[in-house]
Amino acid sequence: MTFCRGLSGRAAPPAPGPAGRGAPIMGPAGAAAAAAGTGVTGAAGMAAVVPAGPGDPPGCNAAMVQPECSATGMPCSIDVSGMMRTYYVSLPANYSASRKYPLVFQFHPLGGNAEQARTMYNIKAGMPDAIYVSPQGLSSGGSAGWPNTGGQDVAFTKAMIDKLQATYCVDKARIFSTGFSYGGMMSVTIACQMGDVFRAVGIQSGFPTAPCKPTHPIAVWQTQGDQDNVVTPTNAASARDAYVKLNHCMNTSQPVDPSPCVAYDGCDAGYSVVWCLVPGQGHGISRFASGAIATFFKQF
Repeated sequence: MTFCRGLSGRAAPPAPGPAGRGAPIMGPAGAAAAAAGTGVTGAAGMAAVVPAGPGDPPGCNAAMVQPECSATGMPCSIDVSGMMRTYYVSLPANYSASRKYPLVFQFHPLGGNAEQARTMYNIKAGMPDAIYVSPQGLSSGGSAGWPNTGGQDVAFTKAMIDKLQATYCVDKARIFSTGFSYGGMMSVTIACQMGDVFRAVGIQSGFPTAPCKPTHPIAVWQTQGDQDNVVTPTNAASARDAYVKLNHCMNTSQPVDPSPCVAYDGCDAGYSVVWCLVPGQGHGISRFASGAIATFFKQF
């Protein structure tokens, strides 16, 4: 199988041929912002504080808080169908088991690793009150990635969610995913197969690596370089189009911040689709992606 070279000379998988939950509770300003895919949050742009209560995951109100596994070279590990998989967890400052936190998955690109994913997306700068998990991929053509062979990466994701909910106070209604290149493709896979679990995804230069037939709406923010010859705009648009259709959006769109992003009109409430085609950009992370994805996630 032939691979194209991606960011920093790493390989990216070949592109394919041509191709519920309720809405977030918010006031009028928030509803308008959600339609545009921008979101309105509380003071200082922080995500809403949600206290833990009956029926929440077992990690909520736990008497003992397990230490995070965030030190380099000391990841968490979990057995998934007889295979040991690893991942890092970073808790927010002043974590409290008496309040629920959003959970954000950060998937590394092909040839990258979980250590890299902990910092390369920088979502935490704009959304510090969240739990972040950075998983390690498996070999794909000789480099670490997310081939999801036999559903193994989706199974890994589900196992991590179960473990994290048992250990920490996770808000089950606010689980998110982001990633670039193969990490973006894993976020597409999640959107296609786990829309009933994840609330939104931030896709950066990603496309479906298998037929995408989603059955549950999910909010989507997606960025793509118009000069990307690793993940072409046409291939990336196949993921966008699947969610424009599923979320009952119209084919028209309106400009939203940051430029050059647009939000599609008429999407189901709380399930916006934002598309950012960046002129002149090749296969790389958009300069505005970290802040825009944090803002997008915080609206929920």
